[in-house]
Amino acid sequence: MTDIKAQIDVLPGLDPHAPLLEVTDLHVEFRTQYGVARAVNGANFVLSPGETLAILGESGCGKSVTAQAIMGILESPPGFITQGEVKYRGLDLLKLPEKERRRVRANQIAMIFQDALSALNPVFSIGYQMAELFRVHRGMSRGDAKRRSIELLDQVKIPAAKARIGDYPHQFSGGMRQRVMIAMALALDPEVLIADEPTTALDVTVQAQIMGLLAELQQQRNMGLILITHDMGVVADVADRISVMYAGKVVEEAPVYDIYARPAHPYTKALLESIPRLDMKGRELKVIKGLPPALTDIPKGCAFNPRCTYTQDVCRQNPAPPPYFVAPGRTSRCHFWREVAGE
Repeated sequence: MTDIKAQIDVLPGLDPHAPLLEVTDLHVEFRTQYGVARAVNGANFVLSPGETLAILGESGCGKSVTAQAIMGILESPPGFITQGEVKYRGLDLLKLPEKERRRVRANQIAMIFQDALSALNPVFSIGYQMAELFRVHRGMSRGDAKRRSIELLDQVKIPAAKARIGDYPHQFSGGMRQRVMIAMALALDPEVLIADEPTTALDVTVQAQIMGLLAELQQQRNMGLILITHDMGVVADVADRISVMYAGKVVEEAPVYDIYARPAHPYTKALLESIPRLDMKGRELKVIKGLPPALTDIPKGCAFNPRCTYTQDVCRQNPAPPPYFVAPGRTSRCHFWREVAGE
């Protein structure tokens, strides 16, 4: 892991005693010909060293856009960050000039993208793409960069790494490409790793291998890990806390076991009830009626109210409430969280 003292020399303003990553009231919108799509509407969360935070929700809920805003890779236009803070060790990344922001990317905060085949350049070998990180960011010679790349491929358990360093992305399976992406993300020893749907399109066995590998590497390096997913089964064994997003807001946050044992928001409860279980054999599987709202036309009141079984007039007429403190370290943005939780 990169020495925090060395980081302070490169990025003045870092506070070693501040939270590792803190996102406060983040708003992101896309200005399109069809109107303004409000993709993130006040996201808040904190990440500590060695912690795994899962950001959970259906497609279109703002998870990946939040990650792109943290990384500073939003395409602008049409995407704009209109409000909020993204602080790394107390330093607000949104206020940094682009040149300094580049020092943070890959060095302090790295990201594994959803589609490894699209994220890797098909015309360059894996070894070339990995070595480029070391040459550009660390000033290594070609020989040293190649040796370090092979070491990383070994670390992520690519068989015969030395022989495969010259292979191209299409010569690897989906699971192996994802391992290459993990190796590239970890190349510069970041303190924060964002994994955006890292097991998409992989079979269940490979999913388990990838998640186990991430957990092992995180423990070795004491990284903070943000895991973005729509699959509640993936996060059950690896996350410490879960933030559930809907229409760009975090509607519930809690330790992982509390979420599964006693959800306190109707959306979280509905997600859990839609998971197939062995004890439901022969019974109809529950589904969440309707679709997530169009981000150009988010419903008045609580955004989940058209799909919610607990909806009353207050939900339709008033915005979702500020987070209620359900328990220490646990919040819910629902007027009726007690009824949802069965209290």
